Amino acid sequence: MFNLNGENLTLAVCLEEIKSSVGSSVTLNACVHKVRQMSGFAFVILRTGRYVFQSVYSADTCTDSIENVKEGCYVTVTGKVKEDKRANYGIEILLQTITVLSKPAADYPLHVSDRRLGCSIETNLDYRSVALRNPFERAVFKLSEGIVSGFREFMLKEGFTEIHTPKIVSAGAEGGANIFKLKYFDKDAFLAQSPQFYKQTCIAFFDRVFEIAPVYRAEKHNTSRHLNEYIGLDFEMGFIKDMGDVMNMETAMLKYVIHFLKENYENELTITGAVLPVITDIPVFSFFEALEAIGSRPNKYDLDPEDEVKLCDYAKEKYGSEFVFITHYPASKRPFYAMDNPENTKLAESFDLLFRGLEVTTGGQRIHSYEDQVAKMQSMGLNPEDFSSYLEAHKYGLPPHGGLGIGLERLAMKLLGLTNIRQSSLFPRDLTHLDP
Repeated sequence: MFNLNGENLTLAVCLEEIKSSVGSSVTLNACVHKVRQMSGFAFVILRTGRYVFQSVYSADTCTDSIENVKEGCYVTVTGKVKEDKRANYGIEILLQTITVLSKPAADYPLHVSDRRLGCSIETNLDYRSVALRNPFERAVFKLSEGIVSGFREFMLKEGFTEIHTPKIVSAGAEGGANIFKLKYFDKDAFLAQSPQFYKQTCIAFFDRVFEIAPVYRAEKHNTSRHLNEYIGLDFEMGFIKDMGDVMNMETAMLKYVIHFLKENYENELTITGAVLPVITDIPVFSFFEALEAIGSRPNKYDLDPEDEVKLCDYAKEKYGSEFVFITHYPASKRPFYAMDNPENTKLAESFDLLFRGLEVTTGGQRIHSYEDQVAKMQSMGLNPEDFSSYLEAHKYGLPPHGGLGIGLERLAMKLLGLTNIRQSSLFPRDLTHLDP
């Protein structure tokens, strides 16, 4: 970064620049990740905002002492870059100067420099500001960044407009008890369960929209797959023929994101050992076909976690796909804005996408007719007057449209092979965690 006079304001680390500087000196800001004293010299492992470099200290070549340099110190170093195939990225830095900018007041309570922390998830969350200094832990969120960046880039290329909708709302998109209530001056308000109402409204004037934003669910779950605040990747698209258009768009998006990660996040993929899926065609089963395929009870109205695992195993074995779409859920179990199947009104034009044993997406075609939406609300025991601002968009006309919502943390969790969704949330919010 540079100011208006062209002066260097920060020493941002670019791996390719350092690798191309073999034989020359470089200067960088870093944190001392580990110091390994050897006979007559020391390895000083340096952690920058994305990378971990090996540097070598020798009193013969460095003008500064490392007597007081320890793990956790923030430093500015200058050193000569040399090739070493044994070191990270095939290079190491021979230190010429090392300036300590700050020192920690206490030693780390976790083994930050180990490949994996090796502690319980509760200890990890209790010391979150320390745990995230571990390269593996940090890489999880660089890959989350990559998912978001790939998603955004794809959406923009496909003519979607990015929107930012309110998170303090007067009514919940999903209804029910799983909604956080709060006082908004002298009125009752809620934290948004979804940007659904606003996405549909925006279809009237943008045709295609997407949003990347927090979603709040007041569900009293304490499982490895639930959070009370998560990041939703949402999109809505107008002028669709049916929900198949939405599913096709998601398939294309996922292919793009996987390619984007391969192209831009090799460092983090290596650190985490993440195995990216190969996506060709994603198999599709209706809800009752899915139950039959895994021998589950035909009178069920939703999938349970075991069903999701079995269906993904079935899709992998029979079709070679780690993803599977499940469509046409019972209409009574889907939100009031889900369109009924025209051939069987007991089923909804709604789908889930399962990935490696977990639902990561819910979507479908929405009701665009004002009369049909009012009738659906009434049939579900809802008062249309409570949704007057939402229905305004329908009243003045909407094209046939549909969309979906993806849970970022769930998708990242499964891409990385993590066992608990809290591991893919930077500072998770659940029943017991409101700090840090």
